[in-house]
Amino acid sequence: MDWFEETLHPGFHSRLGIDRVLHETKTDHQHLIIFDNEEFGRVLALDGVVQTTERDEFIYHEMLAHTPILAHGRARNVLIVGGGDGGMLEEVLKHDSVETAVQVEIDDTVVELAKQHLRMICGDAYEDPRTELVIADGVEYVNETDRRFDIIIVDSTDPIGPGEVLFGQRFYGGCKQCLADGGILVTQNGVPFVQGEELSNTMQIFKGLFAEAACYRAGVPAYIGGDMTFGWGSDTPGYADVELDTLSARFNAAGLKTDYYTPKVHKGAFALPPFIARLMDKAPD
Repeated sequence: MDWFEETLHPGFHSRLGIDRVLHETKTDHQHLIIFDNEEFGRVLALDGVVQTTERDEFIYHEMLAHTPILAHGRARNVLIVGGGDGGMLEEVLKHDSVETAVQVEIDDTVVELAKQHLRMICGDAYEDPRTELVIADGVEYVNETDRRFDIIIVDSTDPIGPGEVLFGQRFYGGCKQCLADGGILVTQNGVPFVQGEELSNTMQIFKGLFAEAACYRAGVPAYIGGDMTFGWGSDTPGYADVELDTLSARFNAAGLKTDYYTPKVHKGAFALPPFIARLMDKAPD
């Protein structure tokens, strides 16, 4: 059997058996491979790092989409930066209240191959009339657009390759600039047990930008090393602590069918173990 070896972390590597390669190419921006694995199903990896898998994608996508949308309660316009596999877009569009979902993805090859090989993840999201796909640099988009969004979801790769710029002051500042009043920004911030600097650096920037800077977490098996954290920024305090009864009412009204997210999981996700709480307060190295 051939093996895919992820070498993101210098101190340890992980391997996934490759049952079948469906596509492998070097795009204009990154190396891409899509393959099947006995445990995780269909797998997408970019620049040697697993991005999503058929079997556990629901955890990541449900938590990054439903948590801010249901906390907000009246989101109509959503911006997704990254997420070319379409899983985040598909999850956002489960909310009938969402009128427009703009996705800004730098690599059109990822989108086209997702349509061919990852329909179990993206479904028909790219054909939904509410979808607006923009092939562009996310940093430039948020700093140049005059559109405003209730929710911005940053579904980025790790801070290597084309995803590196999506973890800096200029990008986060641009995101704040194109948030509507009462808007929420959420970001993926890695696995803090082995990538603590991702969370620390983002939180220091968020604290300078937003009235409410927080993070929440979820366990995603394909992202090894423990719980993954998601950054949270808003100028409307209290979104990170919405009452359970309110979340439950919104969840039921939305008619969502989920495999990980529930209102109780939502509330519990903001409870942080001390080592993660300390990383939020740590100054960048």
